[in-house]
Amino acid sequence: MKKFIPDCITSMNLICGIIGVVFAFKGRLDIAFILMLAASAADFLDGFAARALDAYSDLGKELDSLSDLVSFGVLPSIMLYRLSCNCMFGESWINWIPLVITLASGLRLAKFNVDPRQGSSFLGLPTPASALLAGSLCYYVAADPACFLASWCAGPVFIPVLSVCLSILLLSEIPMFSFKFHSDDPSALKIKRIAFAAVVLAAILVCVFCSLNWSLVILLSLVLYILKNLAYATFKI
Repeated sequence: MKKFIPDCITSMNLICGIIGVVFAFKGRLDIAFILMLAASAADFLDGFAARALDAYSDLGKELDSLSDLVSFGVLPSIMLYRLSCNCMFGESWINWIPLVITLASGLRLAKFNVDPRQGSSFLGLPTPASALLAGSLCYYVAADPACFLASWCAGPVFIPVLSVCLSILLLSEIPMFSFKFHSDDPSALKIKRIAFAAVVLAAILVCVFCSLNWSLVILLSLVLYILKNLAYATFKI
């Protein structure tokens, strides 16, 4: 029976994702983001359970990719679509541009499944990171419609450019460190993780002292994660 435990956890990822899509269509971006976070937790726990129980399976691998496509591909696309509609006060062809994230996420997940190079690090932005960046932006703007990010989202440039940039990063070959810990991880990778943890702690302190919404911690952390990896790739660190 133990081999079914990781698959059950993965199914929770899928369930959270599809319910999140329903709430996103209804304009409840706050609830949709909470469900995305729940899907992220399930995505982490299914891999942890599979390793702990030694219960890997081809079915689980395929189910994980399909669940991730919904929770971290379709859901953030719909959330950005609804955010664009809400901020621009109406329908426009520009509002449809975020849907390209779904296509990029599907290609990213398919590439990950057949690429043996992505072990201790990723090639391209991981789909959960892309989704959480988009989702935290939506939550932050929904929680504080008077913030400066809301005014940016109200224009015809910010959300489309963000969507295209995330899609490019998803499909890129830029090395990005992961948090999949292994006993033989090189010291350089460990230093990168510690440095990023320090950055996240700094973001938490800034948000606490400035009384900013907690979702900004996730947003800032993921933006800095991307910038740090771009710097590492540029300077061959």
